[in-house]
Amino acid sequence: MPSRCLNKVMLIGNLTRDPELRYTPGGMAVVSFGLATNRVWVTKQGERKEDAQFHRIVAWNKLAELCSQLLSKGRRVYVDGRIQYREFADQDNNKKQIAEIVIDDMIILDNKGNGMDHDDHMVGNFSEVADTAIVNEEAAGVIDDIIIPDDIIDTKPEEVLVTEKKDEEIPF
Repeated sequence: MPSRCLNKVMLIGNLTRDPELRYTPGGMAVVSFGLATNRVWVTKQGERKEDAQFHRIVAWNKLAELCSQLLSKGRRVYVDGRIQYREFADQDNNKKQIAEIVIDDMIILDNKGNGMDHDDHMVGNFSEVADTAIVNEEAAGVIDDIIIPDDIIDTKPEEVLVTEKKDEEIPF
């Protein structure tokens, strides 16, 4: 029996920059944005310490377009996905490695720009607000996973393989 593996990342943080939406030559949408997560603790001496970690977040297809439309710098979000490492050559042809969180779920945790006014009263149609609050790539589209072979990088995104879920009910 093969052993199971798990590559799962869940983060709650604030966007450090506006999402940047691009399209591959094959027409697939891809968005990237920065996310900061903070940690606070108290030392044995009673000194308060803080630490911030910065993450590069990537989303594909419909989720990418929704992130581009709904998110902006400073928004608080929950993202769920997997960590991916890529190698690329910089301008001086030096090899660099980058870590990215490729997400397939995103939940907006604040109420900036979602149809709520300052007193948290509903403005507009509730279903429109509810639809923008939770975004699930599997529920929004048919994409199960995007497989990027190790021998390609962003210069050949048209070679990205997409697998589809078949005959499976998606609870939402």
